[in-house]
Formats: sequence, structure tokens, C-alpha cells
Amino acid sequence: MTAGLQVQGLSHAFGPRAVLEHIDLTLPAGRTLALVGPSGSGKSTLLHLCAGLLTVREGRIANGFACTAMLFQQPQLLPWKSVLDNIALGLKARGVARAARQAAARAMGRAMGLDELALAQFPPQLSGGMQSRAALARALVLQPDLLLLDEPFSALDIGMRQQMHRLLLAEQARRPLAVLMITHDVMEAVALADTVLVLAGAPARLRWRLDLPVPAGHRDDAWVHRQTARLLAQGAVRRAFDLPPLLAPAPLPTEPGFDQDLAAGRAVAPVQRAPRDGCEVLL
Repeated sequence: MTAGLQVQGLSHAFGPRAVLEHIDLTLPAGRTLALVGPSGSGKSTLLHLCAGLLTVREGRIANGFACTAMLFQQPQLLPWKSVLDNIALGLKARGVARAARQAAARAMGRAMGLDELALAQFPPQLSGGMQSRAALARALVLQPDLLLLDEPFSALDIGMRQQMHRLLLAEQARRPLAVLMITHDVMEAVALADTVLVLAGAPARLRWRLDLPVPAGHRDDAWVHRQTARLLAQGAVRRAFDLPPLLAPAPLPTEPGFDQDLAAGRAVAPVQRAPRDGCEVLL
């Protein structure tokens, strides 16, 4: 199977409550896809389905990547193990010898900005930002082909969040790491992703798609702010986040060289589903 993640016709429900409706997406190797949407829109459910943490009931998920790792909203570090041993935990599960796994964990921890003192401490002794670095190191030391991010940076301050972004982009520059991330922070999605998909509704479906032409490593803060403003000016996106309509959107300047690389994106057409006879209750 070719390296990549394909989601086709995915729908999901918890009991009688439909959560996701006919989701289609493709993530090739080395690319970043961000799913954004309001709280409770089913983003985490979709990510957990892709991670294999939930059973697919309708549709298909094909994961052609050899190794997948996931970061959750909380670092989920074991408090009774040192930070170094936490980073090495996945390697231990693979059967890597102690000396080799500790050397790899130490190298990755240092790459994430954790010094020897931090590596020797226990997670409760570290700040939230340092724990997030350790969690990222624990995932990346496995050399995954696909990294799933469940809003792991949402609790960090703006400075620490940007540091985490730079660490992630540096790893992607080093090798073809694919990233599927979910966030309610549109600016974070625009800063990191090659493609942004807006998920909203009840049940949720894809409403808007934005493909960003500028590589993430070449985007400065001013560009990210302008692109985010342009995305949030789209009616479908504003409705997805329950934002009021713009009364008089100002036209963007069109003089040569001014933000010609900004993109507005496009609406995702709804899929017409064939009617079913009878009824179905998911248990």
C-alpha cells in the first residue's frame, strides 16, 4: 500500500446521535492536514477513528503509513517514571535494548530543548510547556511516518506554542513526516498546515477547504494573520463557527506584489446519500 491516509465515506454515531457524516479526505506522505471547527463538532472523534481507537461503523479508513504516533490534549506522561524513561517508553515496548533506547530518547529530548536536568526529573516537576516537549519527543523518537495531533498545544501560552510549532516544522524539514492535526484555533491551522478543512454541523461534515500555496516554513506572522482573516471572511466558515456575517467586507488590495499568494478556499459540496429503507439503531 502506498504511504498515505485515505478516509472515504466515513460516518459515525454514538447510539442514536449521528456525529460525522460522509467524510472524505486524503493525506499523503510529508504533508500536513488541519481539521478545524467549533468545540463539539466531532474533530476528536474523527481523529480517534483514524488512530484506530474507535471502530469504523460506516465508510473506510486506509492507513498506508508504516508507523503512526499520536499526541493527546494532555501530555499523558507517567508520573512515576523520569522524563527520559517516559520518552523511551515506546521504544521499550518495541523491545529496544535499554542502552539504545535511552540514547535515542536523550538525543530526541535534547532536540526538543530538554537538558539533562529536565530529563532526570519526574513529569510533575516540569512546567506544562516542558511536559508538552517531552510528549512530542516521546512520539517523534519512534520515527513515525504519520503524527496525529489532538490539540496538544491548546493549553500553552503563545510563546511556547510557537516554539512547539518550530520544533514540529524542523522535524518535517528533516524527513517526510505526515501530520493530521485537529484544532479550534484557525490561526494555528494556517500557520502549520498545507490544507485546512473546516468541519461543522450536526452531524458534522466538511464545509470548506483551503489549500495554502506558501510552504509552512516560509510563512511569517503577518502573512498568517492576513491569510487567517481572509479565511474567516468566508461566509461558510463564519457560519461554521457561528460568527455574525460581515456587514461590508473590505476588498483586498490588488496592486502587484501584495499578498498574491493568499487563498480564499472553496466550499465542499455535500454528498447526496441514497435513501435507506427502514431504520437502523446503532448499539
